[in-house]
Amino acid sequence: MDHSSSIITQVSREEEEDATRREEGAKDVSPPTKPRSRGLFHRIFCCLCRRETGPPAVKSSAALLVEENGTRVPAQPLLPRIKSSDAGKICVVLDLDETLVHSSFKPVNNADFIIPVEIDGTVHQVYVLKRPHVDEFLQRMGELFECVLFTASLAKYADPVSDLLDKWGVFRSRLFRESCVFHQGNYVKDLSRLGRDLNKVIILDNSPASYVFHPDNAVPVASWFDDMSDTELLDLIPFFEGLSKAEDVYAILRQQRTTS
Repeated sequence: MDHSSSIITQVSREEEEDATRREEGAKDVSPPTKPRSRGLFHRIFCCLCRRETGPPAVKSSAALLVEENGTRVPAQPLLPRIKSSDAGKICVVLDLDETLVHSSFKPVNNADFIIPVEIDGTVHQVYVLKRPHVDEFLQRMGELFECVLFTASLAKYADPVSDLLDKWGVFRSRLFRESCVFHQGNYVKDLSRLGRDLNKVIILDNSPASYVFHPDNAVPVASWFDDMSDTELLDLIPFFEGLSKAEDVYAILRQQRTTS
């Protein structure tokens, strides 16, 4: 039994490679265009045409908020009232798996954390790798923004990972799978339920399905698995520094898309 599928919601390396091949194939049959830039901001603000397979079904969906055929389940805001120290700051929603870390039930020699997770009465070890430069990234983000962890994984795994990852108290709140909306086979992070002005909300996530309700609030990031030469988070710091004083994130993100 693949225990990871019921605990951790993540993109596999195979799915990521398949999506890349589909995207490249689509470009092969398109009319000739200007050569594509490989710069960071072109990658993160290009049209998001990738599609993931839906996450596996869980044993009980009773705790999930369901949004199908346009029916919304009324709910209280997911976040508490903003702290006085964060007043006026943009709220940045940070994904966990394949954005900040990569986790596996298979042993790895260089794991940064090993998390015990109980499944059906048996304790399993989850091996967690930190994405390069995640410490520097989180520290700077915590100085500039109201940061919220929002993951489609279960709290029994994601909460202890966050305890070890966030040594500085960057995450003002943590939201897990039960806070997602289950929509067309995917766990979606509905930013309108946070209780924050959407003009001042950004989501950083490797999965377009996670922010399908609010793509204009998204800063996409490439999925990370184990490339220790990756610099994506480090490269994003100057961009977020420039965003930190924006009154309307839509205007800045729209401008970035048109110039990338």
